[in-house]
Amino acid sequence: MKNNILTKERQCHFCQNGIKDIDYKEGTLLRKFTSSYAKIVPRRRSKLCAKHQRKTAEAIKRARFMAILPFVNR
Repeated sequence: MKNNILTKERQCHFCQNGIKDIDYKEGTLLRKFTSSYAKIVPRRRSKLCAKHQRKTAEAIKRARFMAILPFVNR
């Protein structure tokens, strides 16, 4: 039994909105999960579940390779 006072439920963006697939072509959505230096934001800051964090990181890497997202911001 969890103690609701001490634990906080994470609100994953993709679970909350019912998004099944994370597509690398959606650059505006993936930009939300990168920092100002174009680094992939960690889970504790992006508030994603582990499954969607892995899929988001893979989509960001693919988008970088296809020149949809930058590798480095200057």
